[in-house]
Amino acid sequence: MKVWDRFVRVAHWSLAACVLAAWITAEVKLKSAEPLHEWLGYAALAVIALRFAWGWSGPRYARFGQFVAAPSRVLAYAKAVLRGGEPRYVGHNPLGGWMIVALLSTAALASLSGWLSITDRFWGAEWVQETHEVLGNALIVLVALHVAGVLYTSWRQRENLAAAMLSGVKRPPEPGDVA
Repeated sequence: MKVWDRFVRVAHWSLAACVLAAWITAEVKLKSAEPLHEWLGYAALAVIALRFAWGWSGPRYARFGQFVAAPSRVLAYAKAVLRGGEPRYVGHNPLGGWMIVALLSTAALASLSGWLSITDRFWGAEWVQETHEVLGNALIVLVALHVAGVLYTSWRQRENLAAAMLSGVKRPPEPGDVA
């Protein structure tokens, strides 16, 4: 069944490409890479802004209200994962939903702190640069956790979630699944 619409998929992979390319351009430490790094940050911020808007107005599985769960539900799901008895979610599971919020928020803050670092007011302000670097590193850690969660959930549920994020299609709900 179709779960993730084209916009969600394009935004997901566009943001992933921006983050990866921004990380690479930051690590190469070449002056010639700085403008590209900056533009990648702006592009990431634009994708995030559009994704937030789509999270309020898009179709069912794109909406934050569908996948951002209450803390009690997230805790119950995490406990079920630890016991090896978590239900399959057709959309994002409660941990995955909060990972989306964490990734979007951290990427937005990293982009904004990068932009602040080149403004007249904060040019050369060490705390802004340090904040930008910490947020960039935190984003890489979150991406690694996200990929690990996708791999684990794909294995546990015998469903290729990366392929589903390319095609938008997942298998339909079965008894015990959460639609």
